Amino acid sequence: MTIDLDRPYPLGARQITDYRRDGFIKLKQVFDADELAHYGEEITRLTIALNTQTKPLEERSTYDRAFLQVMNLWEESDTVREFVFGRRLAGLAAALMEVDGVRLYHDQSLYKEPGGGITPAHADQYYWPVTSDRTITAWVPLQAVPQDMGPLAFFAGSQHVEFGRDLEISDESERAITANMQAHGFRVVDEPFALGEVSFHSGWTFHRAGPNRSTKPRSVMTVIYMDRDMRLKAPDNHMQQADWERWCPGARVGEVIDTPKNPVLFERA
Repeated sequence: MTIDLDRPYPLGARQITDYRRDGFIKLKQVFDADELAHYGEEITRLTIALNTQTKPLEERSTYDRAFLQVMNLWEESDTVREFVFGRRLAGLAAALMEVDGVRLYHDQSLYKEPGGGITPAHADQYYWPVTSDRTITAWVPLQAVPQDMGPLAFFAGSQHVEFGRDLEISDESERAITANMQAHGFRVVDEPFALGEVSFHSGWTFHRAGPNRSTKPRSVMTVIYMDRDMRLKAPDNHMQQADWERWCPGARVGEVIDTPKNPVLFERA
């Protein structure tokens, strides 16, 4: 089987405008069934092998009930490296952010087990020591995600709201951010994902997911991209300090995050 993950995905000006307005977008048929099956098998194998969660669901915190997660699988497998380094996804990230190139921040598999709980409302960039909002996450389901599996849901246009940016994922973030989103009247987009459908959301776009009420795991691979010229900022919290040390080792405050863990994955010709 021949797979070309560098083949561009056609993206129109209207879609870029929609992303700029809403802080997220869902794109259909980014991957086909064969591609997802091929890479999904290896991603699943590594997620099961490398995750360190041993407690039963009922004994875990809200955060730990949300999903099993393993980061930087690209360093563990040439097959996953092919997927994470593919120019199709990276090119979409660059186009949506309207930048000349993107670097890898890190990848992350997110497996919501059968019976797994909600993913509380949050904004990803709370965790990232970066100087601008030119960050984006590609959320790639490895199977279709019907409503009872807990698809990712977005508060459209919320990327401009300051309230809640200082809250890590928790029961408190779910309560406070959801209440604030409702007070602002933000539209909630909570819909199934078809097979091959991928979403992209900005680092400051608030989002959440429902529980997995199905009998199968909700298997998802994510890739987090940042502007090629992104600079490191002094951490605002202990989570950003930890991210600096883990995902940007050797980077210096005020300088471009150019480390072996943060390669450039796409540049415009």
